[in-house]
Amino acid sequence: MEIRVVENLLKANEAVAAQTLERLAKHGVRAINMIGSAGSGKTALLEATLPRLRESLGVAVIEGDLQTTRDAERIDRIGVPVVQVTTGKSCHLPPQLVLRALDGLDLDAIDLLFIENVGNLICPSEIPVGEHHKVAVLSTPEGDDKVLKYPMLFHLADAVVINKIDLLPHVTCDVGRIRSDLEQVGSRAQIFEVSARTGEGLDGYIGWLLGLVG
Repeated sequence: MEIRVVENLLKANEAVAAQTLERLAKHGVRAINMIGSAGSGKTALLEATLPRLRESLGVAVIEGDLQTTRDAERIDRIGVPVVQVTTGKSCHLPPQLVLRALDGLDLDAIDLLFIENVGNLICPSEIPVGEHHKVAVLSTPEGDDKVLKYPMLFHLADAVVINKIDLLPHVTCDVGRIRSDLEQVGSRAQIFEVSARTGEGLDGYIGWLLGLVG
């Protein structure tokens, strides 16, 4: 019985995600599901990349968080359209809320939509929200053991952003081990070592994002 309930929930989520993909396709929008731990720097990464992306693309953000609108306010301050989704107790963005959030955006003006998921490495990786690509964000202060601890996300991700490399002299993190573990879990992701704070390494990541649209 429990297995049947789980299967029904998964199918329901997939059906809603399919509706989102269909709607985005009608407007020519590509969507990215950004997944990472709380504090990994997902919002900071958006703050660093969106001003450069919007020079040639229409960009927008759906911000997911358990409480507060602080991250959405940060995106709003840089002048990018943003819709806040507050999940309460849910550890991931429900696809139903993502579909509803599209009503708050002018999809005809968007080429690339970023969906910043709730800070978590487990639940969001299993729940489709209507994205075309998954980006996993991992920060150096989290350590270098997360890939093998949470393999599903890193196996599914199209890109892995190793953020906060400016802190490497001050934390215990072996980027080589992260890369090796990614190979071990069968990842085919593009890997980018960046600092959202200093801008180091962002050119390659932004180039990859631009290549998704066309």
